[in-house]
Parts: sequence; C-alpha cells; structure tokens
Amino acid sequence: MPVAMRDGVLLRANVFRPADGCPAPALLVRTPYGKGNSGFERYVRAGYVVVWQDCRGRYASDGDFIPFTVEEAAEVEGRDGYDTVEWLARQPYCNGKVGTMGTSYPAWTQWVLARQRPPHLVAMCARSIPQELTTFDGPGAFRPARRLHWWINNIAPDVRRRHGLPGPHTVDEALAIWNEVERGHWIYFLPWLDLPRYLPEGIAEYVDDWLRHPNRQAWRIGDAYRDIAVPNLDVSGWFDHCNGTMGHLAGMQQDARTEAARRGSRLIIGPWNHSGLGRRKLGDMDFGPPAAVDIDDLTIRWFDYWLKGLDNGIGRAPAVEYFVLGADQWKSADTWPPGGTRDATYFLSSGGDAGHPTGSGLLTPTPPADEASDRYLYDPRDPVPTLWSPELFSGAPDRRALEYRRDILYYRTPPLTEPVEVVGYPEVILHASSSAPDTDFFAALVDERPDGPALQVCSGIVCARHRHSLQRTDFLTPGEVTEFRIRLGPTACRFLAGHRIRLEITSSDFPNYDRNHNVGRNDLADAELVPAQQTVFHSRQDCSRLVLSTQ
Repeated sequence: MPVAMRDGVLLRANVFRPADGCPAPALLVRTPYGKGNSGFERYVRAGYVVVWQDCRGRYASDGDFIPFTVEEAAEVEGRDGYDTVEWLARQPYCNGKVGTMGTSYPAWTQWVLARQRPPHLVAMCARSIPQELTTFDGPGAFRPARRLHWWINNIAPDVRRRHGLPGPHTVDEALAIWNEVERGHWIYFLPWLDLPRYLPEGIAEYVDDWLRHPNRQAWRIGDAYRDIAVPNLDVSGWFDHCNGTMGHLAGMQQDARTEAARRGSRLIIGPWNHSGLGRRKLGDMDFGPPAAVDIDDLTIRWFDYWLKGLDNGIGRAPAVEYFVLGADQWKSADTWPPGGTRDATYFLSSGGDAGHPTGSGLLTPTPPADEASDRYLYDPRDPVPTLWSPELFSGAPDRRALEYRRDILYYRTPPLTEPVEVVGYPEVILHASSSAPDTDFFAALVDERPDGPALQVCSGIVCARHRHSLQRTDFLTPGEVTEFRIRLGPTACRFLAGHRIRLEITSSDFPNYDRNHNVGRNDLADAELVPAQQTVFHSRQDCSRLVLSTQ
C-alpha cells in the first residue's frame, strides 16, 4: 500500500488484516531493513491489523534515506511516523486505535514518532534501543564492531541497488562476502576516517560525518519523555549491546506527559542478547526453562490491554521484571535499578602475580596493606579479543577461553560460603598508571563456577583522556598513579555458594571497543600503534576496589 507523506513522498507498506473484515485496532512497524510478507500471523489472528512499512528511502519507499546518526533523521522519521499513524486510523479496516512495535532501529522510529503525539496513537512497544547514539562509549571508547557490520551489511546493499551501483545489492550477498572474504579486512581497518572512501554514495557522507562528530547527541530521547503521552513496553537483556534501553523507564516514570505513560510503562529484562530476546539459550549457555519468554504473546497481551481494554493483568503488573542470573528466577521492582540495595566493597590485592587466573590476585572485604602492584603489557597490535558471535552480536562469554593470555589481571574471592546477589551497575575504582599519555582500562565482572564456565556477567571500559567527560580531554602523565572510575553494564546475578566473584582488568576488548593506540592523538585519524606498560595499584594509599550493589 502506498502511503503519502505531507511532502508528497510515497512510502510503501504491507498490510495484514483479519479475515472477518471487521474494523480492528492496528499495529505499525516501520523499518529500514526491508518489509516482508510474513511474521505477523499471530498478531492478525489475535485480531489486529498489522502494517509493516519501509522507512523513507529504503527498499520500496520513495525519498532519500537519512540514517539515525544525524539530528535531521529524527525530525523526518517523526513526521513520517505521525503521517502513517493518522493515515492508518482513517482506513475502513482500522477502528481508530493504533499501536507501534519493533526492536532496535524500528524502536527508535517509535520514540521519535511518539514525541509528535499523533492523536490516534495509544501505546508503543519499543524494544532494545538506547537513549542516545554516540560514536564513543565507555566513556570515550569507539565501538566499531556492530556498527561497522551494520553500515556494510545492513545499510549499504540497498543504497547500492537504489543508485545503480555494483553489488552486493542484498543483505545475504553482503553477509556472504563479509563472512567468507572481508571480515578481517574491515575489522582491522585503519585509520577509521578513511572508511567512507570505500562505501557507496548515499551513506559514505553520513559515515564520514558520524566519525568526525563522535560526541554528537543525535537522538536526545532523554529530552523527549515530556512530550510522550503513551505508555511503552520495553524488552532487553543483560547481554544485549543495546541494554542502555533500560534508562527509558526512569525517564518515562519521571517526565512523561500523561499519568498513563508515567505509571503504565513497563520493562522486561532477561538473560538475552540483542538478536535472541526471549530465548532460554545463548550460545553454549542454557539459562533454563524460566528464561524462555514468548515475546509475541507478551506483546499481544500488552496491546490487548491498551488497545482493546481487556483486563488481563497488564495494568497490575510491576513496572520492572528482571531475571536473576545464577538463581534462574524472575524478580520484580518498581524502578530500574531496584531500590533497597546496599554497597559491598571488595578490595584488589595480590603478591604481584595477578597476571594469571591461579595467581594470588584476591578480592577481599578489608583494605590491603602496602603491597606489590601488578603489571602487564598492552599491545594494540595484539588486543584481547571480544568473545562475540560471528555476526558481532554480544553474548554470554565464557572467559576461560582467554586464560592463555598474559595481558589480563585476575582478582577473585575465595569460594563463597553463602550466596551474594548483585543488582544494578557495578563500579570499579581503579588506581593505575601507564607508560602512555592515553590508554584504556577494561573491567569484566565474572561468575567463576567451580565446574565452569567463568561467565562474563557485565563489563565496562574507560578511555584515559576522557575519564572525566567526553567533552574534556585530560592526558596522563606517564608513570603517574591516576584514579579511574569504570561503570560496568547492568546486571542481576546471584553468585552461589562455592562460586567465586572474579574481576578481570585489562586494556582491550576488540572489536567491541576499538584499540586505544596509546599515542595521545585522534585514534580515528591515526594509524600508529604503540605498546604501553600498565600498572595496577592496590596499596593502603591507592586502594583499587570493586563496588557491588547487593540485596
């Protein structure tokens, strides 16, 4: 179906309708990835019209594509979404009530649409999209892996097709080339600012702009909640590289425009990654039957409540439901992170031999006396590899795969005598020095089980020059002890009796995070790589420590 936008551009959608022909509530999905002809049968059989639309400038839709890396995209997609909702509400097969749904980029299209407040929008289900997109994260660490894969394999093929350029013209063709020929070439590409030269016109200019403005906040969803009048159902996972989406709930609860949006929004967090929401298994990890959630059923029940008025319990559901790793059970809370926690501090300690997993590196509840420090060499030409899938989606990695390396420091508790349950955002306060003017420090919190695996629960990174702020540059004085605060990602994990809480410290996690070149220049423009000698201190004066919020 062609849908005319206010500027005359035609966007095209596939429409799926119940067979009885009666007017029904409608669900809208807007995507840059190409609409299809299947996947929504359950929704239609549940009594919904489903409209699956190609975004402007993508696949069957007319106009020029503007990716979400620039501010203009939010304005354009917001208007297009508004126009489509109101067009849909006027159709004879729609009863005038419209909801939106989708994950990742289709979730972003919902946030910018909802801010426009189309009169017939009733509820949304925007899953797994952070509050903001910046080139840097951590703070200050460039994340090339998934975004590079996205530009080359998900976005570029259709741009080539539309502009009459040589292939690949489909995602499948591009993925075959990536997986079988060019993956290593692109991941190890240097310098990043040269990348746009190898991309087709139509996205090359946007990639160049993205790399040249790494601190830009193109989305500003945090400023949008006050304009949003409808409730949202969000779904994410502990191992989802987009689990920054968890911040939306607090923003909606505090600032949303209506009581329904403030009190009605919900968040579900499972042991999942971005591409496996609702599944009990992630790679080799099986989180048990409780981890399996029927996301389609959950979504249908959400819209049954808001669009059909069915009293199915959604209105009485807790604001947050989250899966506790280790315990393999669900808990609920009124907010994320949950309240009622207390801090537990574990101090780093060793005899100077924490560079292998069976060394003397300890996590202890008592501050250390004056003692030896730990050292390792970080060589950006040989970075610690990210334990991700070939598709560069984050997972639930077993850190034992990296124990052969000698550029990782290990600090562990003794086997626990009773469980320790952690929830929220762990933090590492690290006292360290480097021989370089700029470098990175990466921390991973690990549940070390007596019979394996050593499950990476969450992680975080800090770029030395941006340790205070992305907007501020503070180079190191080589050899000088400096305090770094590393905020790890969200988690809920019960470390069971007999397990060890393990903290790993290193300087790379590539290609999840780009290699810091250790030279103090713009790593996106410079190709020189220099090794750095790193030292971690854990004395009475410089007490490095791990802080956990426990229940």
